[in-house]
Amino acid sequence: MYKFIEVKREANIGIIVLNRPEKLNAWHKPMKDELLDALKKFENDKDIRAIILTGAGEKGFCAGQDLEEAETFDADGAEAWIEGFRVLYGFVRGLSKPIVGAINGVAAGSGFQVALLTDVRVGHAGTRMGQPEINSGITTSTGSWVMAPMIGLSRTIELTLTGRMMDGEECYHIGLLHRLVPRKDVMKEALKVAKELGSKPPIAMRLTKDRFREMTEESFQEVLKAAVRMNRESFGSGEPQAVARKFLDKHAAKRSEP
Repeated sequence: MYKFIEVKREANIGIIVLNRPEKLNAWHKPMKDELLDALKKFENDKDIRAIILTGAGEKGFCAGQDLEEAETFDADGAEAWIEGFRVLYGFVRGLSKPIVGAINGVAAGSGFQVALLTDVRVGHAGTRMGQPEINSGITTSTGSWVMAPMIGLSRTIELTLTGRMMDGEECYHIGLLHRLVPRKDVMKEALKVAKELGSKPPIAMRLTKDRFREMTEESFQEVLKAAVRMNRESFGSGEPQAVARKFLDKHAAKRSEP
């Protein structure tokens, strides 16, 4: 049914696997549309009590935006792109069921942001997480919004402006990963957590999660307005597209080397 994700079930746990491993599971609109559809189906399935989100392969959870798609954006395209994230992020935030992130590799940019929107995150020492969008010429608004309440403004500024990626140990130390396990045990631990959360009284779970959403809804809507403004100007200037093309050309040249 799906081309860019895989959907599985284990008892009453729904599992969604982002499935573009050749691109470290970087997403484009078709993948995000499939992800949203799968999330809606699990949310509406009375037999599903918790959800796990992970990535295919061992290298990537989600490397964020596919730059081949971003290179095609103009100002209007950038606004539509942000609208897509408003819908996806808003739905994840509004889930009545707990969602666990099995962070099996790189979680970067918007992939990092979606990881942080999950309720509990499991990773390993080789997990790499961060907000390197500035290195791709992409402005960061939602990334700093989701990070700052978790790790503080000072560290958020440093990570956003440098584009530095953190390893699993650092992420665990500062609370971005809740469980740190050997690489081979990430999904096993995620299933354990999902089953524990799924065993909680569902009405209490729904109402508690909804209160967390309410607490941050005003700032969520504000940051999306800022994201539209920032990205219209940025993509209207042509800078992100030029940086993306340079990056893509560089990596194409590396792949063609003998």
